[in-house]
Amino acid sequence: MEVSRRLKVAPDTVRTWRRRFLDRGLDGLSDEPRPGVPRQITDADVERVIVKTLEEKPANATHWSTRSMAAATGMSQSAISRIWRAFALAPHRCETFKLSTDPLFIDKVRDVVGLYLDPPEKALVLCVDEKSQIQALDRSQPVLPMMPGVPERRSHDYVRAGTTTLFAALEVASGKVIGSLHRRHRAAEFKKFLAKLDKEVPGDLDVHLILDNYATHKTPAIKKWLLAHPRFHLHFTPTGSSWLNLVERWFGELTSKRLRRGVHRSVQALERDIRTWLADWNAHPRPFIWTKTADEILDKVAAYCQRISDSRH
Repeated sequence: MEVSRRLKVAPDTVRTWRRRFLDRGLDGLSDEPRPGVPRQITDADVERVIVKTLEEKPANATHWSTRSMAAATGMSQSAISRIWRAFALAPHRCETFKLSTDPLFIDKVRDVVGLYLDPPEKALVLCVDEKSQIQALDRSQPVLPMMPGVPERRSHDYVRAGTTTLFAALEVASGKVIGSLHRRHRAAEFKKFLAKLDKEVPGDLDVHLILDNYATHKTPAIKKWLLAHPRFHLHFTPTGSSWLNLVERWFGELTSKRLRRGVHRSVQALERDIRTWLADWNAHPRPFIWTKTADEILDKVAAYCQRISDSRH
């Protein structure tokens, strides 16, 4: 009973293992043969499938399928599928990535992530970007609504009715968004948006803007405006690193929930829809919480670089 209590196991379990040890010594502590059909796939078979999946490609395709791997190894498709699932291998999937070539990549990552994780006092941190060329699209035929057993259906072709650009500033702390719609996408429109931010953000707060390296953000007119408004501080993300700007996550929400399946016969209708969605969002804003430290990001990038380097040999 004392052993059972210390190990937090049932007394019958203790008695069973004591009896096996007394009968057969250390051999009695080994697992006994399990019931059922003997295992047919050996460790060597599993290793062969894994190595082939990771290091080889089929002669007539860009990636393995369960059928082609089964034919190449003499195993069943179900066995290949079980091995791939066990080791989280998915040859049919492919994701994209891009490593920034910005010479100041490390400094910019630390700067931006520092604003997310440790924002300055008496300041507002805003993620700013423009979603340009938002198209007002009208389907060539009426959309057929969803019915039981039948999804919503729409024609594959559409009629273009014009475009608009949404300038947006996502408040990191609260998730609220300041937005402005313009028909053009120039430094002049960006300057008007800065003036809107200056008007709406309380005057006793500094304003830190996280934005990309688009040319309109760095024109002489913008630099002159910033000199006249010293409470504004610009923090640029590294080139090719839009994922570092949280407003891109908000643009994704807008696209998936309002724009992708929207039907708009005019730019005015599109802009009304966007303004309505923006107002609804700000009525119940949800901040996007950044969790990765700069060191974690840089370590992951270094690991990618190492893998790319290794794959060339």
